[in-house]
Amino acid sequence: MNSKRNALPKLENFRRIVVKVGSSLLVEKTGGLKEAWLKALVDDVATLHKAGADILVVSSGAIAMGRGVLKLGRRPLELEEAQAAASVGQIALARVWAEALAGHGIIAAQVLLTYGDTEERRRYLNARATLGTLLAHRAIPVINENDTVATQEIRYGDNDRLAARVGTMASADCVVLLSDIDGLFTAPPQKDPGAAFVPVVPRITAEIEAMAGGAASELSRGGMMTKIEAAKIATSGGATMLIANGTVEHPLRSVREGRRCSWFLSPSTPVTARKRWIGGTLEPRGTLSVDEGAASAMRAGKSLLPAGVRRVEGSFNRGDCVVVRSLEGGEIARGLVAYDAIDAVQIAGRSTRDIEAILGYSGRKEIIHRDDLVMSGDGAIG
Repeated sequence: MNSKRNALPKLENFRRIVVKVGSSLLVEKTGGLKEAWLKALVDDVATLHKAGADILVVSSGAIAMGRGVLKLGRRPLELEEAQAAASVGQIALARVWAEALAGHGIIAAQVLLTYGDTEERRRYLNARATLGTLLAHRAIPVINENDTVATQEIRYGDNDRLAARVGTMASADCVVLLSDIDGLFTAPPQKDPGAAFVPVVPRITAEIEAMAGGAASELSRGGMMTKIEAAKIATSGGATMLIANGTVEHPLRSVREGRRCSWFLSPSTPVTARKRWIGGTLEPRGTLSVDEGAASAMRAGKSLLPAGVRRVEGSFNRGDCVVVRSLEGGEIARGLVAYDAIDAVQIAGRSTRDIEAILGYSGRKEIIHRDDLVMSGDGAIG
């Protein structure tokens, strides 16, 4: 047993961690906050943060808290009522997280996302850049789906999958789903007393998917099936995912101390997964031809700046994949471009400080950021 436990990942070894908190963990059925539980969780988060990890929190609870404030009871809500409850509850939710984190000297940031923010590349790049900047300043983003404007047709509907998408967006190497169950069992343990616990999932197979079951709790919208779907997203993005029991106080500390939980392992890292996505999955929409100085800078790990671009071809939008070529025509790299083609043409060969005067707005200084760039020699392009 000990040798198996020692072979499992250790939470404290990850550098960027997404922690998902469900409504039923955070909010009483009456709509009140579970203050002692939140304080204990924030203590755990602060410990990891002060040890150097970047932390992102995906927190449910806005509708549950707003429902209590508006005295809507526990009946099913109409769409307009749910959106109204979210708008009221989001203020309360942001405040409690900000105050709890401030007790440890940590800045909290509120980020509200919709489905399109993680699925449409233009908006994805904006959200990714915002999260990256917040983490660089050692803030902790507290993220939720924007239930005030999301409708059934354009929503995730559960924060398990949203947490996994945020993990991919932020290049996290670990996604923690705090649940009301210890992890994955071979069958729903509430229905089958003989169900066996599964401590580690090296790969998600049809057999693993068949194990998923169990209805969502009264306040939450997710069940084990959504957690398996989240695991697919997280592990394909290079992150290890963890399902742990969040009903105990200090749930993250409990994991570190050896409490059982289910680990879903990834075959890659966030960096290699992202490079594979850019270099081998996306269809290029255009070409940027660059001078030797720009090519050398990219090979040294630098971003591509407008000054090094000598020719722009194709019809592409911000966030599309483009091929970067030498002036002789050889492929150097592929990447996600930060400008529409019409704007890229205007700033090609120009200094970054001229961008605002040329375009009339202050865009990004890189035409392709190094995090969105895959060099041809690293094996990811194919």
